[in-house]
Amino acid sequence: MNFRQKLIVNGGRKLEGEVRVHGAKNSALPLLSAAVLPHGETVLHNCPALTDVDAACRILTHIGCKCRRDGDTVTVDASNVFGSEIPDNLMRQMRSSIIFLGALLGRMGRCRLSFPGGCELGSRPIDLHISALRQMGAKIDEEHGFLDCTAGKGLHGAKIVLSFPSVGATENILLAACTAKGETEIHNAAREPEIVDLAEYLIKCGAKIRGAGDGVIIIEGVERLSPCEHSVIPDRIEAGTYLCAAMITHGEMILTNCRTEHMNGFLQTMETMGARIYTYGGGKLYITGKKRLTAPPTIRTMPYPGFPTDIQAPFTALCTTAEGTSVFVETIFENRFRHVSELMRLGANIKTEGRVCVVEGVPRLSGAKVCAADLRGGAALVTAALAAEGTSEISGLTYIDRGYESLESTLRSVGADIKRV
Repeated sequence: MNFRQKLIVNGGRKLEGEVRVHGAKNSALPLLSAAVLPHGETVLHNCPALTDVDAACRILTHIGCKCRRDGDTVTVDASNVFGSEIPDNLMRQMRSSIIFLGALLGRMGRCRLSFPGGCELGSRPIDLHISALRQMGAKIDEEHGFLDCTAGKGLHGAKIVLSFPSVGATENILLAACTAKGETEIHNAAREPEIVDLAEYLIKCGAKIRGAGDGVIIIEGVERLSPCEHSVIPDRIEAGTYLCAAMITHGEMILTNCRTEHMNGFLQTMETMGARIYTYGGGKLYITGKKRLTAPPTIRTMPYPGFPTDIQAPFTALCTTAEGTSVFVETIFENRFRHVSELMRLGANIKTEGRVCVVEGVPRLSGAKVCAADLRGGAALVTAALAAEGTSEISGLTYIDRGYESLESTLRSVGADIKRV
């Protein structure tokens, strides 16, 4: 395990070179959950090697699936699913474990699980999930931190209007509706690329879905799904993190295996800060940030296609050395500035009040001992340490490893002085 490991970063080196973007964590996890629905063997290519993916595979194994990995390909055989209960210790390993709720209800007609764990970003209420599934005929009892869910007469279609375009709720409804009787409409559905990726996988399996990527998704239930082969989309948040690392070190980088159309929510902000960005066919992007950057206009996190909350923390790190004042308004999670106090140990000048963070750029950062408190906050600390003068020690790697495959190896390949001890 990585509880006692740390990263040692000797900062001040320009990052220069080429990085291949891995598969998206936020797509791989719902896809692994969805693999419960088809009776047979699902093959997922471009699946990142992350601790969250490992946790999802442990859940799948617990309920009777057979999982194996060969390089970046994960195979899930769901021919003989027999379990519908996920124990507390497995649920607590990642926040997105709630996604198994819709999949198991769809496959087994019942499910028992505890509330999920993962990063403490503040409340991530699952009332939207529960309300939607109840509208589809599920009986859900909540007691002592557990959800007991049954659909004795089977799930049925419903018109569901989400009060917020929740990604997790949209995914759970999609999974449950694929084999429900009749037609399900999701209004104010999440529009993230990961939703589209999940829908495309399910369609390959025989689901009837239209509208994924728009505000209204319509699903016509079918009796049974068949397994298929599918490739996970590239991780736009990992890509954005590496771009922040290149910019803060005044370097230049080529990203391969990326989908630039998924990244417009923050690429435009990078250009306003002074980065030069060129995109090429075949999933290639070039960035250079050789001059001191300029603070961007106010950044407000929003559901897709707006500025992603998941990239806010690395951008906060990037702005610590930009010229001028940056303002971040976090609209998704109320506790997503936990990295700020650690950035200040590195010499950043930051003030927070509620959901607002004000960053006054400084000429330079200095190495220090810091600790990651969540996944994206950990990425922010690494980003800042790469630019800081001297040596930084970053602990809390259990969070970073949830979302970044071989982070230190990737950064070393483009010139960073970083090692894990």
